[in-house]
Formats: sequence, structure tokens, C-alpha cells
Amino acid sequence: MSVRNVLALVQSADVDAYTLTAARLWATSAALLGLVGSVIGGLALARSVRRIGDGGSKGAAVALVSGLVAIVGGALNLAVADGGPGTGNGVVGGALALVVGLAAMVLGGLTMARSRRTDARTMSQR
Repeated sequence: MSVRNVLALVQSADVDAYTLTAARLWATSAALLGLVGSVIGGLALARSVRRIGDGGSKGAAVALVSGLVAIVGGALNLAVADGGPGTGNGVVGGALALVVGLAAMVLGGLTMARSRRTDARTMSQR
């Protein structure tokens, strides 16, 4: 049984704007994970300027992983959706998960690059 068949069994025919279907829950979870990754990536980027601590590399790793998971979750949701916005397939949430996950990955990548550059400078000054 494919994912599409399982989601079709769970979802009823009468779906209004506020019905929480399995696909909408999946897309919302992926979007929230991407949002958390974006916030952590932004905080890590702000901390990467400081000379104290790990330069934000742990936060960057969390942002990269959560962004990747959000992108994969959003893309899978969009791949199995058989309707547009408002059909209960989580299309809007899946698209939002792609955008926010990409933002988390960009912030995590910038933080990783900055923390490596800062580490190289501090090693050369010693």
C-alpha cells in the first residue's frame, strides 16, 4: 500500500479549511521544524561573531539537519498531494516547509563558513 493510498483512507471526502488531515499535519510539522531550524540558524549566525564559545557551529549543524529534514518532508508531501490548496493535502504547508527549510540550510551554511573562518584566524594568531 502506497503513502497516497494510506492518506486517502485517513482523509474523508468532506474537508473544510480547518480540518486537520494527516497530510496537513505532516506538512505543518515539517514547516515548524524548518522554522525552528531557521531560528536556531539565525541565533547561531549572530553568535558566530563572538570570540567566546564554539562559534555557533553546533547551532549551525542543528540548523542544517533540521532544514534538510524540513525540505525532504515538504517535498514528499508535495509529491504525494493530488490536489491544490484547500483540498486537505497540505500543499501550502509543504511549500512553506520547502521555503523555511531552505532558509534554515542557508543560515546554517553561512554560520559554518563563518565559524571555520574564525577558527582559522584564531589558530593563526596563536
